[in-house]
Amino acid sequence: MVELAGFERSMLHHGGYTHDVYRAGTGPAVLVLHEMPGIHPGVVEFAQRLIAEGYTTYLPSLVGRPGEPLGTGAIIRSAARACVAREFRLLTDGTSRVTTWLRALAAKAFDECGGVGVVGMCFSGGFALAAALEPAVTAAVMSQPSLPATKRGRGALGLDPADRERIQQRAQDGLCVLGLRFSHDKLSPPERFETLRATLGEAFDCMEIDSSPGNPHGIPENAHSVLTVELVDEAGHPTREALDRVLALFRAQLRH
Repeated sequence: MVELAGFERSMLHHGGYTHDVYRAGTGPAVLVLHEMPGIHPGVVEFAQRLIAEGYTTYLPSLVGRPGEPLGTGAIIRSAARACVAREFRLLTDGTSRVTTWLRALAAKAFDECGGVGVVGMCFSGGFALAAALEPAVTAAVMSQPSLPATKRGRGALGLDPADRERIQQRAQDGLCVLGLRFSHDKLSPPERFETLRATLGEAFDCMEIDSSPGNPHGIPENAHSVLTVELVDEAGHPTREALDRVLALFRAQLRH
């Protein structure tokens, strides 16, 4: 049994799937969907920033061991788990089954807190968009969305055609989506943001951080995790600006 200090653990059963959920804070709800390999300390630190800003954070544990440090072994174990789980569509375009469970969590968070935002990172980046099919979600952040992970699917959103039409309607009804990525991130291709612009129009805002060789902030070309591993908490640094844009989105959408 793993516990995260300061977070209350519960379990949510829905649609034949069960996952642990860690909750802390007060105020409107934000679902923080972890990157690989799981709820590592960087993800927890990001959640704690949201708590300090006056939000209730929900951390669902989809793969991995909550609290385990980021490392190659942990990533391999979690990736292997995700590859065999029927909940996730890693290599083909379409809505992953796990997003139905995430929408149920968003509805539960709305009942408990009112106002719901979602942040997805890396393999869960696209899940944030699919979770926004739940009407309670009014703000979604897609940080370095990486699925589907195929050359032919570089512009794919991980949505079935019917769900893509529904998310377009949600954007017309007031949903706001923010995308974050590093410019040279091979795991999160620029074509995905092009598709998001075409699909969501003015409802999609994005920040692509310069990670080209010789960039003024010394960001490595292989930089990937905007809000966790590569975050530099210094005024004027582009990753801090990205974090500030996330917080500004939630203030605008969840506190009106």
